[in-house]
Order: sequence, then structure tokens, then C-alpha cells
Amino acid sequence: QVQLVESGGGLVQAGDSLRLSCAASGRTFSSSVMGWFRQAPGKERQIVASISRGAITTYYADSVKGRFTISRDNAKNIVYLQMNSLKPEDTAVYYCAAKTDGVTLPTTPGRYNYWGQGTQVTVSS
Repeated sequence: QVQLVESGGGLVQAGDSLRLSCAASGRTFSSSVMGWFRQAPGKERQIVASISRGAITTYYADSVKGRFTISRDNAKNIVYLQMNSLKPEDTAVYYCAAKTDGVTLPTTPGRYNYWGQGTQVTVSS
């Protein structure tokens, strides 16, 4: 069992930065692939970034490459999403997710088996 709690969302202006955090409980964090997804109103939930268990491999959606950075601290059971040069189109609810089986970094939400409650990120123009 993994419980995930996101924090760090808020209202910012275009060009600003935010850092999201996801604190995980349970003993399986270090053996879990972690992902950040986002869902804008009226749209499907989409992958933003993911990171392998040992933080060796990462994946980024094309829309955030070069602006967002995912990282993890297995000693603290936290995964981060550093978001720079934010744009209005980044506005969404951001969700942290854990995949506790296997080592692949899938991009589809259905492959992740634990989810946080989400944190709102709003970027004004």
C-alpha cells in the first residue's frame, strides 16, 4: 500500500517557477516507478514526467522538455517536479502516481496503481 500526498501548487504568472512535492508513505517507494500527470478541465489525464526507481532514467512529455525536471529522494520518500518558465497552458491539476510493479516507465495513467489527490497549478498570462 502506498499513500501519496502532493503539495506546492498555486497561482503564478507566466514565466514563474513552482516546485511540486509528493510525499509517499509505505515501504515500496524506493522500488516504485513514480510519475507526474496533469489534467486540465475537459481534457484527459496526461503524463508530464516519470522517473525510474533509482532515478537513472527519466521521461518527459514533449510539451515540458527543457522546462520541467523530475527528481526523487528515496531516503525521504519524496518525488519532486521542478517547473520553470511556466506557461498558461500548463494550468491543470497535477497528480503524483506510483507504479509498484516492474521497471518500465509507462505513459498511460492506467499503468500506475496508486494516486495522490492532486494539486492545482494555475498560470496566468
